[in-house]
Amino acid sequence: MHENIQKALSLWHRHFAKEENRYTEFEASDIEYFIGCMLYNHFNFTKALPNLKTMDLSYDFLTNCGDEEYTRVKELIDSIVFDDEGQALEFLQGFISHAKTLYSPSELYLINRLEKHIDSLAQRYELGLDAPSRVDFSASLFARR
Repeated sequence: MHENIQKALSLWHRHFAKEENRYTEFEASDIEYFIGCMLYNHFNFTKALPNLKTMDLSYDFLTNCGDEEYTRVKELIDSIVFDDEGQALEFLQGFISHAKTLYSPSELYLINRLEKHIDSLAQRYELGLDAPSRVDFSASLFARR
């Protein structure tokens, strides 16, 4: 794992180890999820769906993550640079794969959600497709009722 990611994870795991820093429904896996979202936002993939150019970070997490810790984590993430988006995507997929080994299936909801989004992004790269100009909701589960 990248040294800066390990430092970022350590900062927030130490911070949230204190009960008073936790929020309702906090899961330790939230930390990996939010680091993944920050990486996604940092890499700013050109093939990302237009409505998901940035992942929405949870208010609860950001409110409780600690100002100093957030600033340091943001600096660590911003220092990770790749020559091309393919390398960045591979790095993010590796991060998610590693994070999934740390938690039980019941703790992986947010990480699985992030993985599904990143996998669809990777598929566009593999197929050489540009990001669609809009999201097609007719392919969603809700449209199949």
